[in-house]
Amino acid sequence: MAPMKAMKAMKVAAKTMTKGALAEALASETGLKKSECNKVVESLAKVATTQVKSAGKFVLPGLCMIKTRQKPATKAGKRMAFGKEISCKAQPAKTIVKAFCVAALKKSI
Repeated sequence: MAPMKAMKAMKVAAKTMTKGALAEALASETGLKKSECNKVVESLAKVATTQVKSAGKFVLPGLCMIKTRQKPATKAGKRMAFGKEISCKAQPAKTIVKAFCVAALKKSI
């Protein structure tokens, strides 16, 4: 029972920052208006999506790198998983988007 209590104690409900809160934080840091910062955040998202679609990679310096990769199609058939034979459906090829944080960010946390 002791390990379960320790696990529950570690789970602290941390709220993520919303777009409005991010714009407000940027406004207080830079001295710009909140509406201008909101437009900057929206335009950054647009630029990032177009860059990821065209080049397959987008880097926010000092923060993260967003990459795409092709996951190949799988054939239908039977596979062994956990000692049992499972029948699987065929899956089409997919483009997967992943984000990787920068090494400096990892070291700071």
